[in-house]
Amino acid sequence: MGTQAAENYSPEKDERSAREKAIDDWLPITSSRNAKWWYSAFHNVTAMVGAGVLSLPYAMSELGWGPGIAVLIISWIITLYTLWQMVEMHEMVPGKRFDRYHELGQHAFGEKLGLWIVVPQQLVVEVGVNIVYMVTGGKSLKKFHDVVCDGKCKDIKLTYFIMIFASVHFVLSQLPNFNSISGVSLAAAVMSLSYSTIAWGASVDKGKLPDVDYHLRATTTPGKVFGFFGALGDVAFAYAGHNVVLEIQATIPSTPEQPSKKPMWKGVIVAYIVVALCYFPVALIGYWAFGNKVDDNILITLNNPKWLIALANMMVVIHVIGSYQIYAMPVFDMIETVLVKKLGFPPGLTLRLISRTVYVAFTMFIAITFPFFGGLLGFFGGFAFAPTTYFLPCIMWLAIYKPKRFSLSWFTNWICIILGVLLMVLSPIGGLRQIIIDAKTYKFYS
Repeated sequence: MGTQAAENYSPEKDERSAREKAIDDWLPITSSRNAKWWYSAFHNVTAMVGAGVLSLPYAMSELGWGPGIAVLIISWIITLYTLWQMVEMHEMVPGKRFDRYHELGQHAFGEKLGLWIVVPQQLVVEVGVNIVYMVTGGKSLKKFHDVVCDGKCKDIKLTYFIMIFASVHFVLSQLPNFNSISGVSLAAAVMSLSYSTIAWGASVDKGKLPDVDYHLRATTTPGKVFGFFGALGDVAFAYAGHNVVLEIQATIPSTPEQPSKKPMWKGVIVAYIVVALCYFPVALIGYWAFGNKVDDNILITLNNPKWLIALANMMVVIHVIGSYQIYAMPVFDMIETVLVKKLGFPPGLTLRLISRTVYVAFTMFIAITFPFFGGLLGFFGGFAFAPTTYFLPCIMWLAIYKPKRFSLSWFTNWICIILGVLLMVLSPIGGLRQIIIDAKTYKFYS
C-alpha cells in the first residue's frame, strides 16, 4: 500500500498546485477574502446604481406612466430574485466556491460550453459599462465646467474631458483587488445616493412645467415602438449589478458554520433598498416635472440652482470613477488569468501595469469615438444585460437544481426567462435605431 502511494506520488503535481495557489493569491478576485457584509452593500450599490438612474425619466417618457411604473417594479423584483439565486449558488457544492460568473456557468453547462455562454456576455456587459462610463464621466465633467464657467470660459471639446476622466483610471486601475478599491467604492455609493436625491429634489423644487406633456415622446408609430424598445434597454442597463456579484461574494470569508451567503445577502438587501430609494423617486418625479421634454440625462435638463447642478455633476464623476473600477476588476482578472495561466507570463507589477493600462486606453478610445450616451445604454442594456441579469441565473438554477415541473420554482424561473428573452430581443433594436439617428448628425472627435 505504502509502495503504491509512493509510486502514485508526483512532485510535479504538488508543485503545479502550489504554483496555481500562488497565482490565485495574486489574481484580483481571489487574492483577498476578508471583506465584511457592508463591503457587499456598497460594492453592490456602486455596481447597480450607475449613471443609468439619470436616464430613467427619459425611459419613462418613452414608456408612459402605466407601462413605465410596471417595468420599473417588475425589473426590481425579478433582478432581486435572480441576484438571490446567484448568492445561493456561489457555494452550492460543499467545499467549493464559484468565485467567477463563468465558473458557475461551467458547473451548469459543462467546461467548454459554460465558458462560451458566459464569458462573451459578461465581457460585453463589463467592457460596455466601462465605455459608457467613460462617456458619462466626460459629459459630466464638461457639464460641470460649462455650469461653473457660465459662458465666460473657452469651450472645450468633450474628447478632452473624456481624456481627463480616463487619466484617473490609469492610476486607479493599478489597485490590486476588490478590497483595495473599497474606499473608492464607498465614496461612489454615497455619491450615487446624493446625486439621485439632488436629481429628484431639484425636480420637486422646480415644479411641474407649465405646459408639461405626458404623451409618448415620439409622434410617429414607428418612433413610439422603437422608443419603447430602447427604453426597456435603459431600464435593463440600470439593473446590471449581477455581472460582478459572484466576484464580490468571493471577497467575503466563508466557513461551513458561517457561509459567505449570509453576510452577502445582508449586503444585497441593504443595496436593493438604496436602489429603490434612488430609482423610483428619480424616474417618477423627473417624469412628473418635465414630461416628454426631459433629456436622456436628467441633470442636463436641470439648470438651476447652478451650484447644485454643478455639485451633482461632480458627484456623478466621482460615482462613475468607482463604478468603472468595480466593472473593470473582473475584466482585469480575466485578462491576467489568460496571460499568466494560458500564455505563461510571470505574474507581477509589469504585467499588471501594461495589461491594465492598455485596457483603460482601449475603453477611452471607443468612448471618444462613439459618445452616444442614450443609444449606447439602450443597445448594451438589451443585448447583454438582459441575459446575465434577467434570465441566465434562472437557466443555471433549472440546470443545476432541476425543480419539479410545474412547481412554483419552475414557473417563476420560466416567467423570468421568457420576459428576459423578450427584453434581449426587443431593446437592442430601439437602441441601435437611436445610435443611427444620433450618428447622422455627429462629427467624429468634435
